[in-house]
Amino acid sequence: MGPLEGIVVADFSRVLAGPYATMMLADMGAQVIKIERPGVGDDTRSWAPPVNAQGMSTYFAGVNRNKKSVEIDLSTDEGREQARRIAAEADILVENFRPGTMQRMGLDYETLRQHNEGLIYASLSGFGSGKGADIGGYDLMVQAVGGLMSINGEEGHPVKVGVALVDVLTGLHMGMGILAALHSRTSSGKGQHIEINLLHTLLSSLANQASAFVGAGVIGKAMGNTHPSISPYQVFKTQEGDLAIAAGNDSLYHRTCRVLGLEEFIDDARFATNSDRVVHRAELAEIIEGALAQAGAQEWFQKLRAAGVPAGPVNNIKQAFEFAESLGLDPIVEVEGMRSVRNPINFSDTPIEYHTAPQQLGNPAFQ
Repeated sequence: MGPLEGIVVADFSRVLAGPYATMMLADMGAQVIKIERPGVGDDTRSWAPPVNAQGMSTYFAGVNRNKKSVEIDLSTDEGREQARRIAAEADILVENFRPGTMQRMGLDYETLRQHNEGLIYASLSGFGSGKGADIGGYDLMVQAVGGLMSINGEEGHPVKVGVALVDVLTGLHMGMGILAALHSRTSSGKGQHIEINLLHTLLSSLANQASAFVGAGVIGKAMGNTHPSISPYQVFKTQEGDLAIAAGNDSLYHRTCRVLGLEEFIDDARFATNSDRVVHRAELAEIIEGALAQAGAQEWFQKLRAAGVPAGPVNNIKQAFEFAESLGLDPIVEVEGMRSVRNPINFSDTPIEYHTAPQQLGNPAFQ
């Protein structure tokens, strides 16, 4: 039995951020009822190729397990009434329509709370419900206008992250807010309205880069695989393959030098402290790559690992899953014959359960 057993979620969201959050809740035992457009469903059902062995878009399948699906036409009075009945019995409602859409359908928080005082209502948008309400919230454009592209890739060539990272981060933040509101409800008996948007989430998730600007006026820039405040902390070429080394303090730098046979550079004035190494990053990188040219990434990984230095080869996704498997992490689960990525959370007493594969549209699972 999961930690959210007995909690009912009315999921009006689509694409990635909302469905990712509701899948996390479903994995933890909540009953998630996914409301989809008749004959069309979630946008990501058509985002293919690739498709899995069951012929389903892998994009959709990746964030919609453990859910029940119901087709409801929200453009009709009958459909909206059906949706209201579901919301009246729900503990949580998640939606990511354009701001104002749910209100026009009579499915907004103020309307629904009159019949369900304990409802936790989570609204997700691209740029908030105020002046940015008219701007569509797709991850690509948020990475662009939110500054992430400007610090990703090589200088002068902005590049998006290879996954819709802002959506995932927003889903995680929204899930945290929902769980906090659930806890608050245990004492107050009342639900509340949670609002979250992609831009706010990205700005918060810029972490040290955002803090550098807010606190010191420093505008970050793209630096490839190097780091603005740590060295050596980047990707290096080896005799065979690329290797990431993350020597985040003096001790790790000293260990790296010993493994690579570069002991003479431990006390070199140019590299004595992290700040010195950041200033002389290019010189240090050239020295390290010269040493790494004597062997391949896998061999150096094993040697650095034995010395306690955070380092590893640059894997493709297949290799990444194989690496996780080699560590006994079992990253893949099978749900009703469909392969899925394991939830990363492990509970000692209320484990994650995988009981329902993503459903085909039109499956009469919810009556």
